[in-house]
Amino acid sequence: MTDAPDHLVVFTPSGKRGRFADGVSVLEAARKLGVDLDSVCGGRGICGRCQVQVAEGSFAKHGVESHADHVTPWNAVEDRYATKRGPLADGRRLGCQARLCGDLVVDVPPDSQVHRQVVRKRAEAHPIEIDPVVRLYYVEVDEPDMHDPASDFRRLQLALARQWSVENVRADLAVLAGLQKTLRAGAWKVTAAVRNGGELVALYPDFRERAYGLAVDIGSTTIAAHLTDLTTGEVVASAGLMNPQIRFGEDLMSRVSYVMMNPGGERELTASVRGALDDLVGEVAREAGVERMDVLEVTVVGNPIMHHLFLGLDPVELGGAPFALTIDGAYEARARDLGLSIAPGGFVFALPCIAGHVGADTAGVVLSEGPYLKDELTLLVDVGTNAEIVLGNRSRLLACSSPTGPAFEGAQISCGQRAAPGAIERVRIDRDTLEPRYKVIGCDLWSDDAGFAGATAATGVTGVCGSGIIEIIAEMWLAGIITQDGVIDGSLAARTPRIEANGRTFSYLLRDGEPRLAITQNDVRAIQLAKAALYAGVKLLMDRYGVSRVERITLAGAFGSHIDVTYAMVLGLIPDCDLAKVASAGNAAGTGARIALLNAASRAEIQDVVRRIEKIETALEPAFQEHFVNAMAIPNKQDAFPELEKVVRFPEPKVLASADEGGRRRRRREG
Repeated sequence: MTDAPDHLVVFTPSGKRGRFADGVSVLEAARKLGVDLDSVCGGRGICGRCQVQVAEGSFAKHGVESHADHVTPWNAVEDRYATKRGPLADGRRLGCQARLCGDLVVDVPPDSQVHRQVVRKRAEAHPIEIDPVVRLYYVEVDEPDMHDPASDFRRLQLALARQWSVENVRADLAVLAGLQKTLRAGAWKVTAAVRNGGELVALYPDFRERAYGLAVDIGSTTIAAHLTDLTTGEVVASAGLMNPQIRFGEDLMSRVSYVMMNPGGERELTASVRGALDDLVGEVAREAGVERMDVLEVTVVGNPIMHHLFLGLDPVELGGAPFALTIDGAYEARARDLGLSIAPGGFVFALPCIAGHVGADTAGVVLSEGPYLKDELTLLVDVGTNAEIVLGNRSRLLACSSPTGPAFEGAQISCGQRAAPGAIERVRIDRDTLEPRYKVIGCDLWSDDAGFAGATAATGVTGVCGSGIIEIIAEMWLAGIITQDGVIDGSLAARTPRIEANGRTFSYLLRDGEPRLAITQNDVRAIQLAKAALYAGVKLLMDRYGVSRVERITLAGAFGSHIDVTYAMVLGLIPDCDLAKVASAGNAAGTGARIALLNAASRAEIQDVVRRIEKIETALEPAFQEHFVNAMAIPNKQDAFPELEKVVRFPEPKVLASADEGGRRRRRREG
């Protein structure tokens, strides 16, 4: 090998170039130029991450003649890799084994880049650049020597510094406790998991190429966890379970009340949620076929009360004005200190909260959907027992929460239930006959399709879940069964036996059978109250922003992902908007947790964004009550819905004889 720089090497797609001596490996040249070329094994030909494509031909743009024989021939190390791991794609070489012997143009394919991008499913969502806080480094450590008093850890530190330029690594006692056994089990060849370039969180014998992290959304009703490969961004296993805190109260305030009434009750609530999350760690690890110790990092989102209880913070102050948070910034702690059994030095990172009732879950939604990166005025709504709402764009962001209550989840509804197989999730009502048809979770057939009874025999038809409740109330209005004010028209009993007297009010029979499912006047009122609270919160943000319309609406959360956006607008849950720009984002809060898991820079980014969000306290806004009253009407007493009326024919306004206005106006039916 000569010392003089002989060969010009150009890397694509980065365009970085430099001259290097004969015999320098492509990987070494890439590192010296700062090219994004991956490697875990440190150039030993084990991991296969540094695969490159050697370009063939004349490249006038670069002034380079590049050919496959401008690198050293295929060697025994590459043979061994291909035998064990499978052949490389045509034209590819291991960058650590291919050494320069001529000018070269080298392409670094996406799967060989450290900061590869994983584009999420929705086209308008920004990609995730994979750059996790924990990285793996394969090292060969000097064996102990009677003439060298250095400790095993010191020699590991020196190996990381010498082979990877990772300096001054420190380690927690829990990691150090197993260090000597691991070094000897690996015959002094080990893989070190290092966090933020300085903290050893795990050590594995021999070569290890996969690292895992867990993204968790702690909801008041359910907890969802996604085990993610930190090197590829792939979700390898997911699991969820009911939040065991439900036994202390269905809604958040009842859990705070439990703590107030039972000194030390916060410890019970904290222990229950931590235990549930630790169970999920074990479940996803088993599903993916990995060990708990392979999980190196956990990111968590949740509403403020779930956030505080998981961290072991007393939530009592969040139970009343001014709803003071103990902390609002992002927070990280050792996983074992939070009751989670993962890698011995693993950490949990909790995203920041926005305000007393706008939590880290909303921060996750903001990070996932990125309204702060767009010009378009976007409304984000996380529909739940406490709706969290964000409005804005790159210029300005506003946020508030609105207490919708549990009606959308089936509580307070006579035939309501949580989403589960057998629950009615879709409803249509014939405008002429007023006969309903429906679909249930777990069956693709409608109730009037042949074979529906057989297809649902195993689950039965058990009740109506949230999305079904929204649809049936909206359909009852469109069919003229209820007025704009939400009153069931008892006179329609003359047309159909489905309108039944229920004391001084009426109900609509959705299903005659076992169980018998009917929508009562109280059910309609419960939904009106819930949707009015949410809409009033949205209107407050629009007032404060100074706009009468929004350009895009995104419904977030597990419930939001199952709502038909047209029916949500018919009901008046959300304001008028071009329906082509209204969509569901699924579990956007969980996606935000996954972004924070996979990209270190996003953690500082969301903290900065959250500090800039203006918080509106709905309880202190005089206009809230006026907006609430108007929003009790379907879809709204004051606001027009011209975009919605382009695709849905509204019924003619109907006033019942018993109403204050008196009399009855003729109404139009849809054909």
